Amino acid sequence: MGGSSNICASFRPGDPVVLMGPIGDPTEIAPGETYLLAGGGLGNAVLFSIGQAARAKGSKVLYFAAYKAPQDRFKAGQIERAADAVVWCSDTAPGLTPGRPQDCAFVGNIVEAIQAYGQGTLGDGGIKLADVTRLIAIGSDAMMAAIARARGGALRPYLSPQHHAIASVNSPMQCMMKEICGQCLQRHRPFTNAETVVFSCAGQDQPLDWIDFPGLPARLRQNSVPEKLTRRWIEFAAREPAAEIGGFGADL
Repeated sequence: MGGSSNICASFRPGDPVVLMGPIGDPTEIAPGETYLLAGGGLGNAVLFSIGQAARAKGSKVLYFAAYKAPQDRFKAGQIERAADAVVWCSDTAPGLTPGRPQDCAFVGNIVEAIQAYGQGTLGDGGIKLADVTRLIAIGSDAMMAAIARARGGALRPYLSPQHHAIASVNSPMQCMMKEICGQCLQRHRPFTNAETVVFSCAGQDQPLDWIDFPGLPARLRQNSVPEKLTRRWIEFAAREPAAEIGGFGADL
């Protein structure tokens, strides 16, 4: 992924780890609802805790867990505990193997999987798309944008017009102190076309229809060069003697 991710590979038991993250509002969990959770890759690491909280409040959960390849799946047991039914999606064959009778699998992208489920070709898992009242999408910006577009297109015949849809916006973040540095600014375009700007650190869950998705990847690309430089430095430091690293730093 980048330099900061690569550092994690060098951790040893007992090493101190400092974690900083957005201190904004938690995801709103409503009781007695029917949730559709759409997770892409690492987005599933967030969604299974949301699904478990929703079920604890008496809500039903239909979970679409998507991965690029079958070997990318993780925490399958926790995802199953987070959902009444899971649709395991993989972009590549042979696909994933469901672990419960009510679960199913699909080879293709997550939008195609939701559409196939709505058409009944994957079974209904005990939950119909028309009964979904809340949709939460967490994944890459491209994946969330695809779901946003499909809700007005390919998925429109299957979803209730009254459902509430949000996405967790993964804007670049720096200060982690809530509305200080402005690195996480995200543009919204409501139905009125009056543009607004919000701090994603203060609230990552944002209305799916309002998010300016073309602007989001442009902001994320701003972090690309620093991450690549850090990764190269880590690779250099791992193979060079300490004395030479010191000399290199002195030259800089």
